[in-house]
Amino acid sequence: MRDPYSVLGVKRSAGQDEIKAAWRSVAKAVHPDQNHDDPNATVRFTEAGRAYDLLRDPDKRSRYDRQQREAELRRMEQMRRQQAERKAQAEAPPRMADEGAEDMIARIFGVDSRGQPAEAKPEARPQPQAQQPTAATAQDARKAAGDTPLDETAPARAAAPAAAIISAIIRRIRGSRAKVEKAPDLVADVTVTVEDILNRVRQTLETPDGQTLRVPIGAGSTDGQVIRLREAGYRLENLRRGDAIITVRVAPGRFRVDGFDLKVDLPITIENAVLGCETTIEGPLGSLPVTVPAWSGSDQKITIAGEGLVKENGERGDLIAEIRLLLWEKPDAKMIDLMRSLREGLYL
Repeated sequence: MRDPYSVLGVKRSAGQDEIKAAWRSVAKAVHPDQNHDDPNATVRFTEAGRAYDLLRDPDKRSRYDRQQREAELRRMEQMRRQQAERKAQAEAPPRMADEGAEDMIARIFGVDSRGQPAEAKPEARPQPQAQQPTAATAQDARKAAGDTPLDETAPARAAAPAAAIISAIIRRIRGSRAKVEKAPDLVADVTVTVEDILNRVRQTLETPDGQTLRVPIGAGSTDGQVIRLREAGYRLENLRRGDAIITVRVAPGRFRVDGFDLKVDLPITIENAVLGCETTIEGPLGSLPVTVPAWSGSDQKITIAGEGLVKENGERGDLIAEIRLLLWEKPDAKMIDLMRSLREGLYL
């Protein structure tokens, strides 16, 4: 959802009285009855109600603030990793053969590829001069045999990717186990709408290495659902590819998602709340009739069964309409007198 603090126009340190006052001001300004020419008035009013519903509840507000901090930390960590990877690629040392990487790591760790102490290689004993052909003699022999002269300055072995060093270190740290290890998992979020879930729209996600993943959305999908795509994560040489772990996030809109239930605001005037009424509400698949019982207070809930999101077993959650009491657009003298008489014990 859009930042509730921005929706109500308050600071993150705002107290409950300030939040309540801001909600009243915003709700009055964006109410559909006062914005007949604005087709988005209902959405704006619902968004304001959703923001107030979150911020007035200390537990919900604390949970939201914590999630935002964690999301920011994840973004910073991902940026840090990407910068480190780019820096490592730019500053990578001269490439070496994979066997050469193993030899270098063996010297660092002081153990051989089997985990045993590395033994110093015996020094070659000098041979009699007569048995050691000179470089010139060897080159003459190659020419005589018709061989092409070798470039004495060329590397003895083919260059291998710098990732060979990383793989060698990982194998040493993990005890040089023969079992193939898995590379790290890719953790990401994908944002969808309630309509996307109901219509089973497959979302796409771009990975850091430029690959496009298609994320299945449908029955069983809701806010916070975790989808694991096997072997779609990071790649590392000589390691099995990691998984992609995708968390579904439902974008703000007319509905608030609570598990597989959908919540929506139902604006009601005072007289209809006191006397009850028949009205309609827009569900995810169209208009639905709603009966408002007499003497319905603000935040009272009306449940419409089977109009929510689809569960894995094919059943559907509920649509929950939460009543919001509204005043008329202009002050009503009779209502003011009635409220004054009730409060002060006067009789007209």
